[in-house]
Amino acid sequence: MASKSFSFAFLLLFFLCTFAAAEPCDNHRFRGGKTFASCIDLPSLNCSLHWNFHSLTQTVDVALRQNSVDQKTRWMSWAINPHSKGMVGSQALVAFQKDDGTMVTYTSPITSYATQLQKGDLSFPVNGVSSILEGNEMIMFATLALPANTTTVNHLWQEGPLVGNVPRMHPLSGPNMGSMGTLDFLAGKLVVDKTSSRNQWKVVHGILCTLGWGFLMPVGASIARHGKQWPGTAWFRAHVFSQCSAFLIGLAGGIIGVLLWLGALGARIGGGIHQYIGITLLGLGAIQGIVGYCRPHKEDKKRVYFNIFHCSLGYGTIGLSIANVFLGFHMVHLMIKTWPQVTYIAAISLLGTISLILEGVGCWRRTTVRREIAAEETL
Repeated sequence: MASKSFSFAFLLLFFLCTFAAAEPCDNHRFRGGKTFASCIDLPSLNCSLHWNFHSLTQTVDVALRQNSVDQKTRWMSWAINPHSKGMVGSQALVAFQKDDGTMVTYTSPITSYATQLQKGDLSFPVNGVSSILEGNEMIMFATLALPANTTTVNHLWQEGPLVGNVPRMHPLSGPNMGSMGTLDFLAGKLVVDKTSSRNQWKVVHGILCTLGWGFLMPVGASIARHGKQWPGTAWFRAHVFSQCSAFLIGLAGGIIGVLLWLGALGARIGGGIHQYIGITLLGLGAIQGIVGYCRPHKEDKKRVYFNIFHCSLGYGTIGLSIANVFLGFHMVHLMIKTWPQVTYIAAISLLGTISLILEGVGCWRRTTVRREIAAEETL
């Protein structure tokens, strides 16, 4: 009998805990008698947003709640982007608990993907910024002044790790990449932004450009550099195949990049040196292909000028390609220790090692031939 009572009590406690964990936002009661007329359970990161919209003053009181296993090692943020969807240009509120147990809450304008959530003034008035920690739940409060006749905003919510009271980059996959949408304060409607499609195109763009410009192009150059020391013309066909494949794959990735830049595949991605180098590479690759097709015959005196131009342009293109691959990694915050960069560094290092070995073999072969010729001349 006692065992049945214990089992019943355990099951009751389990269901009560489950219900409490899944408590809808409108059942929450704030301390201090604060009340909010509207709320929405956000679809990711265990967040809920509560608000009171004041149409006469065009202001909105907001409270963002987030449940986490250990809020002491994490920061949370909520932002409005007044001009577009996405991270850059958003005006954020940031909160976290410092090592000494005190709460820090401040405003931070996001001007680039490399932001470290520095303090700064927002583009619209904000007051009453504060936060509290209740158990494993962090709550952030603020009052925002919206532009006239504005009730719908593009908003984002986010979380990430803390290292020494400094916010670090949030994860680049999973729920962290879908935590944005359009919110209507008046109607209480939330439309989640479908960013997964855009993110997939970014991944495809990165893979194609890294494979084409960043790897196959150097492979083709290495074949041309070291293949001549072996008999036959198989090296030339392999060189042409590698370079044509690199250009076509890189061209596909470049077209996707341009479409992402223009916003044709989702929210527009801001321009920068990475995009300008990419467009330059498309032009250089096309020029290299045309020049290679129109190369002079071996016996032509102009062939030496073609070789100089072709090699200079080729090595310059390869240098820009590798640099742009790393710029692309930097744009999406893929640091050296992340597996995409580790894989690419390992691949390009292996290619460089093989090229150095082949260069040594070539030098040895040329030296041996010169010695044999010199020995024959002395005889």
